[in-house]
Amino acid sequence: MSTEGGTKALVAALSANLAIAVGKFTAFAFTGSSSMLAEGVHSVADSGNQVLLLIGGKRSTREASEQHPFGYGRERYVYGFLVSIVLFSLGGMFAAYEGVEKIIHPHELRDWGWAVGVLVFAVVMEGWSFWTAFQESAKAKGSLGWSEYIRRAKAPELPIVLLEDSGALIGLVLALLGVGLTVITGNGVWDGIGSLCIGLLLIVIALVLASETKSLLIGESADKEVVAEIRDALVDHDTVTDVIHMRTLHVGPEELLIAAKIAVNAEDTAAQVAAAIDAAEARVRRAVPIARAIYLEPDIYSAEKAAAGPDPEATPGGPGPDRH
Repeated sequence: MSTEGGTKALVAALSANLAIAVGKFTAFAFTGSSSMLAEGVHSVADSGNQVLLLIGGKRSTREASEQHPFGYGRERYVYGFLVSIVLFSLGGMFAAYEGVEKIIHPHELRDWGWAVGVLVFAVVMEGWSFWTAFQESAKAKGSLGWSEYIRRAKAPELPIVLLEDSGALIGLVLALLGVGLTVITGNGVWDGIGSLCIGLLLIVIALVLASETKSLLIGESADKEVVAEIRDALVDHDTVTDVIHMRTLHVGPEELLIAAKIAVNAEDTAAQVAAAIDAAEARVRRAVPIARAIYLEPDIYSAEKAAAGPDPEATPGGPGPDRH
């Protein structure tokens, strides 16, 4: 995912959510609708989340320092995890609490036309935000399916906006149902049920986001296809004859660390091996431009070393487990 694409989707989502939040709180003031209050808080939480992601994107571009020699790329994952916490607490738990409260103590809606008008406006704005995120994600996902893209994406911004906007659109439908059934039946319990459903929806989305960003924070390897490209680029079938074992790690969405033990010919001189390592690094960077830090250790190939891996507990030569 390009940083520009993620920023475009975030700005669109932030603009839409700020406008929607004002409208929802205005409607709540006129109607007293629990669903409108829950949706208003939801929009405020989403707006805060987009600000967090923009801050994380900005901070991740800082130059590497002595204390952080691999840079600050993972800041984007930290802020992505904070988004899941905000969505769970300020969005989901508040909406669920408000829903339960209104189910226990229902009340009649006032001036329900305000709620319907604002919700229709919100659907239009959220639809625009979702379409922007959808278009940018379609460019980034390539041939991957949507669920696979959300699971495998190393850049958190677009998957988060996609899930947030999808949840927002579903939440708006639930709010419309809650308000509509309350008006039709005259029973305020439906408004509370709508708010409770919105809260449960946001909690589920927050848990999905937390699971995905936690995996990125812990540290993920490159995708299997990328690992295969790196292996092919390392070997020149002359001086570098094989890859004994290798590990990759994303230190940021567009920054990859590679550590590998490569097999060289026993009769090659130190100068030949050094030149082969430089050439191998150049080939890897051409094949995988996000490869920033590459550490290669030359050795003489043996089946025992290949089976042992980089440590006694390691899986031989593999790229590490997938997230799921």
